[in-house]
Amino acid sequence: MKSLWKKAISGLVVFGLLISVIGCGGGQNNNTTVQSGTSENKGISERKFKLSVGLTEDHPEGVGGKKFKEIVEKNSGGKFQVNVYFNNQLGDDKKVSDSLQSGTVELGIISTSPLTASVKEFGIFDLPFIFNNEKEADAVLDGTVGKTLLDKLPAHNLIGLGYWENGFRNLTNSKKPVATLEDFKGLKIRTIPNQVHLDVFKALGANPTPMPFSELFTAMESKTIDGQENPLTAIQSSKFYEVQSHLSLSKHLYTPFIFMASKKFWDKLNDQEKKILQDAVIEAGKFQRELNREETKKSLEYLKNKGMQVSEFSNEETKKIQEAVKPVIDKYSKELGEELVKKMFDEIQKVRGEK
Repeated sequence: MKSLWKKAISGLVVFGLLISVIGCGGGQNNNTTVQSGTSENKGISERKFKLSVGLTEDHPEGVGGKKFKEIVEKNSGGKFQVNVYFNNQLGDDKKVSDSLQSGTVELGIISTSPLTASVKEFGIFDLPFIFNNEKEADAVLDGTVGKTLLDKLPAHNLIGLGYWENGFRNLTNSKKPVATLEDFKGLKIRTIPNQVHLDVFKALGANPTPMPFSELFTAMESKTIDGQENPLTAIQSSKFYEVQSHLSLSKHLYTPFIFMASKKFWDKLNDQEKKILQDAVIEAGKFQRELNREETKKSLEYLKNKGMQVSEFSNEETKKIQEAVKPVIDKYSKELGEELVKKMFDEIQKVRGEK
């Protein structure tokens, strides 16, 4: 009896195990079917890629880069891994642009100015005193003019995914307040290595000195140059207030960022993968623009609290300055294409005419 009883118990255990295995197997198959049937990520390959950000991690550009990473990794179901490199770790804008063209870097956020070497028409954003406010800039960037420019990039092994914001550039220096046209004279000012920028500051009477951004702080600290021009957020995040005592709210140029992909990298993606990146650029870009505008206001107060003396131009001086740089605008409008420049001004006038 004892032997028969042991055999019965043994048989029940084996039977139970079989049922358990079958049940578990069926459950796994059902889960796989559900996942493969409903997953939005089934066509996505596992990929790792680099994103170059020129400014610091806490600058709106850097915060926007982290937002992009978050969106992409979530929407790809974790199959895309974005490694973000801040503060020119992969090189300045020119070097990153070259790396994107060669395919050694997959993604980068760079200013429009260095792109003029490949697409001269991007120089329209280097023309001084074009935009009065961010709304006017948005209309041009997000309209037909902005798209026309992005469409020129694939021929140069670049893909433009959207415009982010660097912002209005303002002047700082370590020598004196600058509140009149006369005050510009003789100041040694670092500019982007861009001919339009050089000509603008020459027209104002300054001594423009092109230099990579990564070398700028040291050059100002050693008094190799007197000053520089950048958006307020960059002035704060780069701690230029430590080596600069005067800030002029010149707003002489509005600089966009372009979020770009290497065409070599982009062409390897399928449509679903491209959409994930494109949508993330747009979503993170809206966030980045809003953040940049909020932070610009805060940066001004921060810089004042750090002891920077702030100057503004009167309407009369602004007119004098605009008159001084008008020959530069006329010269480059012809070189960049008068029709394109006219379209830009038409877009701006539409915004100014809105009630």
